[in-house]
Amino acid sequence: MKDYVMSSEEREYLAAYNISNYDRPSIAADMAVFSIMEQREESIENYRKDPEKVLKLLLIRRAAFPYRNYWALPGGFCRKGESVLETARRELEEETGVADAYLRLFDIFSEKDRDPRGWIISQAFLALIEGGKYKVHEGTDAWEAKWFQVTVKKEEISKEIKGEKAVIENNYFLCLECAEREELKLTAKIKECKSFHHYHETVSYHISNTDGIAFDHAKIILCAWLTLQKETGDTGKIIFDLMPEAFTMAELQKAYEIVQGKPLIVANFRRKMAEYVVETKEVSEGAGHRPAKLFKRNIEAFYK
Repeated sequence: MKDYVMSSEEREYLAAYNISNYDRPSIAADMAVFSIMEQREESIENYRKDPEKVLKLLLIRRAAFPYRNYWALPGGFCRKGESVLETARRELEEETGVADAYLRLFDIFSEKDRDPRGWIISQAFLALIEGGKYKVHEGTDAWEAKWFQVTVKKEEISKEIKGEKAVIENNYFLCLECAEREELKLTAKIKECKSFHHYHETVSYHISNTDGIAFDHAKIILCAWLTLQKETGDTGKIIFDLMPEAFTMAELQKAYEIVQGKPLIVANFRRKMAEYVVETKEVSEGAGHRPAKLFKRNIEAFYK
């Protein structure tokens, strides 16, 4: 196909076009950064026991209005000439010091009343990192940056099916707890409404109440968590971005179980993961434990 050549008529049209005649929103990028980390520092008496690990989310305490002192996802506005992905990477590094996270757009949030400053559309990114590699710090827009343990509980409200139509409503209870400060606990209740027409699904989320979480970020956090759960249950490759370069199969399985929230059968899990890992010549050397073989990603399986 030949390169596009603009006609003189089109150039005249663009010369007279005034984009300011149309209302335009501000565009922002928000990042839901997840990691699997130790729940808290273990005492020396428990050195023979593997430290308990949990799924954690990175939040920042806002230093500016609106929602000053509330906790929010790292994020910010697009600058002129930036792509949204470039904005996400810049804001994440400025506010937390994280420079090389896995980042992928997973949803767009554009409700008219989501931000008291005006019409602001958020491009929401799912970010996964190996948390032990980073010491996060506050940035220009944040008083603090902290890791919060993520707990989500689901409660079915109603389920009505009539022929080719169905409506399912659920409540999700989100709890975010900071191990460094036991008194710091953020909560939210989010209602999910799924409508089906001719088997096609439409989903909406509404925050019923929230405590300590800025804007509509409780809803963004829930949607990011649901995305991570779903993709882990599909091919499972996404979970490797939460792992160190070398890991045991037991550590990999534990990461899957933490995200999925349920135990897995060892034999079935290892069959599923067989094509994605290669064995190294190294073994783990944890105190009080028998050495275990270390594995790493099978790069060829990820580049198909």
